[in-house]
Amino acid sequence: MTEDAQHLIARLLAHQTLKREDKLVKRALADEIFRSEVDTRLKACGMKFIDNVYADYVTLALTRDSESKVFGTKEVWQNNNFGLARDGVALLVVLWSLIILPKRERQEAHQLAEENQNDMFGKDKPLPRAEDTSIGISYRALLADFGDKLGKKTRMDMNLGQLARLGFVERKGDLVLEGPLLDLMMDTDTLKDRIINGALSDIFQIPAPANKNVISGDEEQTDDAISNINNANNVISTEE
Repeated sequence: MTEDAQHLIARLLAHQTLKREDKLVKRALADEIFRSEVDTRLKACGMKFIDNVYADYVTLALTRDSESKVFGTKEVWQNNNFGLARDGVALLVVLWSLIILPKRERQEAHQLAEENQNDMFGKDKPLPRAEDTSIGISYRALLADFGDKLGKKTRMDMNLGQLARLGFVERKGDLVLEGPLLDLMMDTDTLKDRIINGALSDIFQIPAPANKNVISGDEEQTDDAISNINNANNVISTEE
């Protein structure tokens, strides 16, 4: 078992992400004793195992306690370790909102991407995979809707290229699709309202909701949830 835990962690460090169908990943998700050993080994290195039932991949990230020692080593605290500028982070949040939130709604409704209506017996089926429910968005539509706010075509192309290299998105012709890391970078349940009504309202001048508690939340919980975007698999990404 010790050898298997070592192999799983080494492969995640080498490949950044692994599919949930991978033999050792499936074991980590189903075998409590094996998962405990993996978590213990990672914690000793200041890292944690990242997965959620809606994503087709798993990855690694820094623990909360390790962030200051990694990101705080320079004079200025880094807001991310991928070299993303503010408009790049904003584009990432926009893509997450446009791709991941609708995908999760389809998964919870047990509705496949190509289905036009819900199957009346769909709830009895297993939760659909991201691959079967995730729908890309048109690059031209993205540019038309957000180009002026996100640096126009040149900056958007540059940031999309960087996000694709990092594994957040994939490009297929005109479509921008979900990449392995896009649904692993933040806690949707904690941040959904905060991102839509908080971060996006600041960037796109959306009026704030009347109930300020919708986006305030527990600061410590919110910081823990959003930290994944800052440190996801930073071990192989700190020098972009």
